[in-house]
Amino acid sequence: MKKIIFILSLFLLGFSTQAQEKIKKKNKNAKVTFKVDGICGMCKKRIETAALKTRGVKFAVWDVKSHQLNLIMDERKTEVAKVQKNIMAVGHDILLDKDKKLEATEEAYNSVHPCCKYRDNKIIEDHNGELKKQ
Repeated sequence: MKKIIFILSLFLLGFSTQAQEKIKKKNKNAKVTFKVDGICGMCKKRIETAALKTRGVKFAVWDVKSHQLNLIMDERKTEVAKVQKNIMAVGHDILLDKDKKLEATEEAYNSVHPCCKYRDNKIIEDHNGELKKQ
């Protein structure tokens, strides 16, 4: 009888361990999207390069008109916050929702090319960016 209880206990322990592994398992091809502020093709290149230089990011495409960045990343190697931090380090703000955003430092923002100053309304108009500010 003791052997049966022991074997049954091991069997149940194995199932509980397997269930915990599935909960902790991270996706190696996670699809993530968020908005990044920018204005032109140079911004596109800078944003995509910063994202792709983040370890674990496999694919990055930023759309100039919608400001949406689409990523495929390995969640086992990086987190979305790390990608966002790297993008802010090259001078671009992360748009969380209509009124909230993570802002790049002034030093990082000032390092972008003068035509990429997406916080300046005159430059937005020069790029026909009337759709930019939603």
